[in-house]
Amino acid sequence: MDFSTSIKISQLSEEDRPREKLLLKGKTALTDAELIAILIGSGTPSLSAVDLSRHILASVNHDLAALARLSVQDLKKFKGIGEAKAISIVSALELGRRRKVLEPRKRVKISSSRDVYELMKPELFDELVEHFYLVLLTRSNQVIKKERISQGGTSGTVVDAKVVFKTALDHHAQSVILVHNHPSGTLSPSEQDKRLTKRLTEIGRAMDLPVLDHVIFTDMGYFSFADEGIL
Repeated sequence: MDFSTSIKISQLSEEDRPREKLLLKGKTALTDAELIAILIGSGTPSLSAVDLSRHILASVNHDLAALARLSVQDLKKFKGIGEAKAISIVSALELGRRRKVLEPRKRVKISSSRDVYELMKPELFDELVEHFYLVLLTRSNQVIKKERISQGGTSGTVVDAKVVFKTALDHHAQSVILVHNHPSGTLSPSEQDKRLTKRLTEIGRAMDLPVLDHVIFTDMGYFSFADEGIL
């Protein structure tokens, strides 16, 4: 293929330049070659960054998995790709690989207080001191995260309402469930538990970030404020 007549990025209309195109149309509008062109930044005197990227992709039959297997030394064999550009390509593809490995599994959906109890067993079973957790939920009641807010002694823990709702907002939660354990095994909520639940429920209602339940966890069972109709 003759690359001598390639148009340089600087000669393209603004909407066709990879960086500008990404800003104007979004990342999904870019081809693989355009994304790689952004990584390498520039081509050669006779080859634009986009065409150089196309040339590299063609060498691996446009297979990104095959491209990811190329080493820095392999990439340096292409005219116009020095060590710095090769490292950029390798690094970007490695980030993509790691993201794929770490992709979250399907989120657990909470449909009942029993679901909450089962969800919290790994964190609270056999615990000898009190812990207070938030279960952060999406609009469809899928679990975003289990977040510990505080840890105390055998008979109580301090909970700061500001920390509770800042945590929920930071994770873009649409609703929350409160959970804390009673190491003593007592299922009944204390007066302090009731006051805290009422206060957090009222704040959540005012913030349009509802508290759906408060579950007291023990190794032998649980108590749900929602199930008992006292939320």
